[in-house]
Amino acid sequence: MAQSAGSMETDLASKRLHSRMEASCLELALEGERLCKAGDFKGGTAFFEAAVQVGTEDLKTLSAIYSQLGNAYFYLKEYAKALEYHRHDLTLARTIGDRIGEGKASGNLGNTLKVLGRYDEAAVCCQRHLDISQEQGDKVGEARALYNMGNVFHAKGKQQLWGSSQDPGDLHPDVSDTLQRATAFYEMNLALVKDLGDRAAQGRAFGNLGNTHYLLGNFVEAIKFHRERLSIAKEFGDKAAERRAYSNLGNALIFLGQFSAATEYYRKTLQLSRQLKDQVMEAQACYSLGNTYTLLQEYDRAIEHHLKHLIIAQELGDRVGEGRACWSLGNAYVLLGNHRQALHYSRKHLAISREIGDRNGELTAGMNVEELMEVIGVKDADLSPAEAEFKVQGARPKFSKRSSVDSVELWKYGSEKKLSRDHSDEDCFFDLLSKFQSSRMEDQRCQLDEPTNGENTGGADADSLNDVIEASLLTSPQTEELFDLIASTQSRRLDDQRVSVSSLPGLRITHNNLGHLCGESDPQAPGDDFFNMLVKCQSSRIDDQRCSPPEGGPRAPTVPDEDFFNLIQRVQAKRMDEQRVHLPSDQQDESEDEREPGASDSG
Repeated sequence: MAQSAGSMETDLASKRLHSRMEASCLELALEGERLCKAGDFKGGTAFFEAAVQVGTEDLKTLSAIYSQLGNAYFYLKEYAKALEYHRHDLTLARTIGDRIGEGKASGNLGNTLKVLGRYDEAAVCCQRHLDISQEQGDKVGEARALYNMGNVFHAKGKQQLWGSSQDPGDLHPDVSDTLQRATAFYEMNLALVKDLGDRAAQGRAFGNLGNTHYLLGNFVEAIKFHRERLSIAKEFGDKAAERRAYSNLGNALIFLGQFSAATEYYRKTLQLSRQLKDQVMEAQACYSLGNTYTLLQEYDRAIEHHLKHLIIAQELGDRVGEGRACWSLGNAYVLLGNHRQALHYSRKHLAISREIGDRNGELTAGMNVEELMEVIGVKDADLSPAEAEFKVQGARPKFSKRSSVDSVELWKYGSEKKLSRDHSDEDCFFDLLSKFQSSRMEDQRCQLDEPTNGENTGGADADSLNDVIEASLLTSPQTEELFDLIASTQSRRLDDQRVSVSSLPGLRITHNNLGHLCGESDPQAPGDDFFNMLVKCQSSRIDDQRCSPPEGGPRAPTVPDEDFFNLIQRVQAKRMDEQRVHLPSDQQDESEDEREPGASDSG
């Protein structure tokens, strides 16, 4: 009798302890949710991690915590951690037979892999999300999966373009095919979100379609979609999206030769960037305006905006952007006929290029310095050591008139790298944990993020090859031994990934959840085809890594992706040819607004 009473007291104490632990886990997780909603992802992850340390026996609660931790780490750009927790979420969802949850976890993994540049693996995971959503009749999930698939192919297309000097529309067939696939997924997404009446999602789809058509060279189509995007941004009072739409409209108009119209949109971009107190975007708008005024031959106004870009680049410590500003200023001063100032900024460009290891920039700046010194009639000994100024000893500038541009060879802009920037615009962290024990927080697993210059470049959607490929293993394979190891462990990995429930952090296995963790989920587990596709992607990726990767080149946050140096080069080269065969009075008759560089079919 005494033993029975003692046993009952022990059970009661155990239940009280479990109850306190559950409450503690829930309280910690709710505080993590609150902090993440307030934008404090660092603080939020600390509370979520503490909740995992306490643990819970509620499987859906734990799954929701994993999902949010993965998303929070995504926003913090700690992608290895994001992959880890989305992988845990996928494992747990498969174990308890939660098909919707499995699809969303796959989508999150896919989005993370996309940001890491692992596009083929990302596509497999996002396709898994799409397949499950269609199987379950989950229209919202299907729309997100279509959007994410479009993002993967758009990002892959931009990556293929990165490092090339091609204008939008002048594409290799492989790149064009990738972008066409992105367009197809965005169109399917747009049709579905229209049916669902989701105006915000329609805005993102319009923006992404505009960006993709821009890269394809379909500038008229791009403008059509960006105007739709602008309308919806205004409807929601979304100033960041409005700013992006103005910038994207300006970019498309540039390649239709409508430079004056482009300046109006860039001015609105600049105004909104200042309202939003976004210095990076303000600098990019100044840079775009400077280049556009150069195309309009309004060199004084071009210099004004390039100087503003230079100041912000210096304030932000963006040495690459600072060098680009000096390059642009040197070019504008040459065209204005002020070779002394051109030499000043050319020397600064040369010094910065040497400092940051930009070999192309160094060669270009070096040639510009030599040509300008020859024009002005100075030698190295005539220049003061100070970078800020120089003196001319016993020599006068040979030319002072504006038409002297034809005496100086056009500044050689080498192959300009397509520059990428951090984005995560219009990113929505779909409502974090609202009710832990009654709801799975469906919207949290896959987020639709809107990048800075477009609608699709960044975000907390993490798509990863997940269990199949350890993130640390694929980070930088260097040796043949690693390739052999991967090949030999393929089958073991596939087996390990199906069941590793006991290793899930924060899971307290009790008699209440034991039944959900024992073999019942086998019929729901994805078949070998899914894993085999992932392994094939892994193998292909490793083969790719045996070859030298493309040169990344220096990156500049204050310089937009949509740079049009090549266009400036062609336009100015044409002008210089005309200046050699026409009288100066004839040069003024040309109207740049009539040119249509890069114009193509509008789809």
